[in-house]
Amino acid sequence: MQRTSAKEPPVAARSVGRPVDADSERTRQEILNAAERLFADQGFAATSIRQIADVVGVNTAMVHYYFGKKQQLLQAVLERALEPLAASIAAFEPDTSAPLADFAAMFIALVSAHPNLPRLMTREVLLPGGQMREIFIEQFAPRLGGALPGIVIAQQKAGKISNDFDPALVAIFTMSLCAFPFIAQDLASAALNLNYDQSGLESLSSQVGLFIERGLGT
Repeated sequence: MQRTSAKEPPVAARSVGRPVDADSERTRQEILNAAERLFADQGFAATSIRQIADVVGVNTAMVHYYFGKKQQLLQAVLERALEPLAASIAAFEPDTSAPLADFAAMFIALVSAHPNLPRLMTREVLLPGGQMREIFIEQFAPRLGGALPGIVIAQQKAGKISNDFDPALVAIFTMSLCAFPFIAQDLASAALNLNYDQSGLESLSSQVGLFIERGLGT
């Protein structure tokens, strides 16, 4: 049953910094969850604000109230997932820790919480014509994958990664190791009997970390 009110909220994005109560924040998160899944399953162009609203059980004006236009909602979906990862990468100390393995663990934990994210990014960021391609390149790429080559170089100088490796290629390899198991989840479950429950995800994170540390070591 849809939640309705006698008077619909105005069609405008909620101003930054405005206090929200628990119910409002819960509704906002439900809209983001529904949008993340539908954008990943159907693509941005094929998904309407009404479909998202129907999944949550609110009217379309409520979606506009929180996020404005559909493009802004898609951006909010990516920001919710990627901003914490970008902040964690910025806090790395590459010469004193194992940041590539740490990155892998954080990325896998992120995708465990947002399992639709890899397919969404494949559709709307990686493929030509994706709705978020340019915004991602400007806002996120330098702080995510774009930060990894510098981390690799620092670890090479510290003697933790062999100088035989190209830092840019190591960045691509690392991101691929983390993302592809989720992009291919249906096939991997059926053909390889891979488990994606909590135990399976912990094993995936551990194995990717070992692969990175032992494969790149001096």
